[in-house]
Amino acid sequence: MQTYSLTIDKFLDHAAKWNGQRGVVSAGGEAGVDRLSYSALRRRANDLSGALGALGLSTGERIGTLGWNTQHHLEIYYASMGCGLVCHTLNPRLTPSHLAAMINEAEDRVIAVASSLADLVAALLPLCPVIEHVIWLDGEGPAKMCCAGEAVRFWPYETLLQSCGKPVTWGGFDENAPAGLCYTSGTTGRPKGVLYTHRSNYLHTLRALQADAIALTGQDTVLVAVPMFHANGWGLPFAAPAVGARLVLPGRRADGASLAKLMREEGVTLAAGVQTIWVGVMDHLDETGGDLPELKRVLIGGSKCPDSLIRRMETRLGVEVQTSWGMTELSPVGTIAPPGAPAQALQSSGRPPLGIDLKLTDRDGRELAEQRNIVGHLKVKGASVVDRYFRAETDALDDDGYFDTGDLASLDDDGNLTICGRAKDLIKSGGEWINPAEIEEIVGRHPDVCLVAVIGRADPKWGERPVLIVEPNQGMKPDQAALQGALRGQVADWWIPDQLILVDAMPLAPTGKIDKRRLRLDYAAAD
Repeated sequence: MQTYSLTIDKFLDHAAKWNGQRGVVSAGGEAGVDRLSYSALRRRANDLSGALGALGLSTGERIGTLGWNTQHHLEIYYASMGCGLVCHTLNPRLTPSHLAAMINEAEDRVIAVASSLADLVAALLPLCPVIEHVIWLDGEGPAKMCCAGEAVRFWPYETLLQSCGKPVTWGGFDENAPAGLCYTSGTTGRPKGVLYTHRSNYLHTLRALQADAIALTGQDTVLVAVPMFHANGWGLPFAAPAVGARLVLPGRRADGASLAKLMREEGVTLAAGVQTIWVGVMDHLDETGGDLPELKRVLIGGSKCPDSLIRRMETRLGVEVQTSWGMTELSPVGTIAPPGAPAQALQSSGRPPLGIDLKLTDRDGRELAEQRNIVGHLKVKGASVVDRYFRAETDALDDDGYFDTGDLASLDDDGNLTICGRAKDLIKSGGEWINPAEIEEIVGRHPDVCLVAVIGRADPKWGERPVLIVEPNQGMKPDQAALQGALRGQVADWWIPDQLILVDAMPLAPTGKIDKRRLRLDYAAAD
C-alpha cells in the first residue's frame, strides 16, 4: 500500500481541491463579516508559511497565538502546521504571569496577536525575552509599544504576508512530528503543556467525524463558538475543511445577541460551545422573540449541561442537543451522545467513538472487576491521548498505557459515560464523602435554575459542609426549601446543603467552565 503521512495540511488541500468554493465566514472584520473560499484560504495560508520561514522559524519551533476565532487565526493554524512548525495557542483570558511561563517554556520567538490585546502584549514583553516578532492578526496595532526594546519587531498581518509571503511545499515530514501545543491550566499550580502530533490530530478528526459522533457533512454550516485557543477548538477547524462544511467564526464577540444574529444570517445548522454560551443565546431569544430556523443540532461540552437548559433549547428551538465530554489531553473529544440518541443518553456525556478506550479503577489504580453501573476513577487510552506532558521527564500513563483523567465516572449498560465529579472536588463531611456532581445534576433540573455549583465550606463540627450556589434563570428566584426538597429522597439527607447562595452571574474560568476555585475563595471560609 502507498505511504500516506497523516498530516494536517491534507485537510485544507482536500478542501481547496474538492470544495474550493465553500469556505469560512469570519465576523468582526471591517465589512462586518469577511468571507473567504477554501481555495483562497489555502493560498493565503501557504504563502504565510513562507513568511514565517522568512522570520527565521524552522521545523519544530513553536509560534504562539493570542487570538479570537477569526479567519487570520485559522490561517495561522494551517500556515504553521503545514510547514512543520508548532501552533501554540494561548488563552488571552489568563494572567500575564501565567502566559509568560508558557511562552518562555515553549520558547515562542514569534507570537501572533489580536490587536485588541495590545495591552496584554505590553505586559508580556518584559516577562518574555524569547519573543523576537509580534504579528498583529488584525489591523496595524498600536503605533508604539512601550517596553518592547529594539529586539522586538512588529508586523501587521497583511504587510507580513505581502512583503515576505511566498508559496512553499507543505508536508514532507513524519506524521508523528508535533503540530500543536496547548496548556491545560494556568489558574492553579504549574500549567502543563499537551503537545499534539499531526497523526494524533488527523486521527482525532476522523474520530470526531464518525456518524455516531459529530457527524459533520459538506452540507453543514458550523458555528465554532468554542475558543480556537482551547483544545484545537474541539477539532472543528480541522473537521470542517475535511468534509467541506462552511465554517463560521464569531470573532471576539460571543454574547447571545451577536451569536444569534450570526447564526440566523449565515444559516448555521450545527453550533458548538460550552453551556454558558447557550444560556446567553437563549436569554436573548426569549427577550426578543427571535428564532434560529436553520439550526438543527447543538453540541455542548465543557461541563455537564443542566437538564433544564437542554429541555429549554429542545422546546424553544426544536434542535437536537448532543452532550459530550473531553479534555485538552484527549485532543479533546472523549465521549459524545450520537445524533438521534434517546433522551436518557443526554443525561450522560455519551459514548466513546472508535479510537478511544475507557476503564474505571479504584483509587489505587486497580481496574474494577465490574465496569458497569459503578463509580470509579476514569482512565483513557487512544491514539490522540497524551502520553507525556510537554517538557516532562516521565510519562503520565499507568502500566497499561492509560491516562488518569482525575474524574470520577460511571458507565451504564449501554456504555454511556456519566462524569460523577472531580476526585479533588469531593467533600468530606463527618468522615464520609459527598459528591457535589450528584447534587448539581439534580438541582440543575429545576426550571428556576440556570447554573449550579456545590462547594465544601469549612465546618467546626463536621469538617466540611456542602454549600449550594445558584445563578437563577432570568426573572426567577429559587427558594432554598424547594431546592432542598428536590434533593430529599434523591440523595442522603446529610448530603443536602445547609445553605443556598444566589449569585447574579456564576464566575467562569478562562475556558468558560464554572470557576470553583473562585467560588471557594469567596464562599468556602467558615462563618
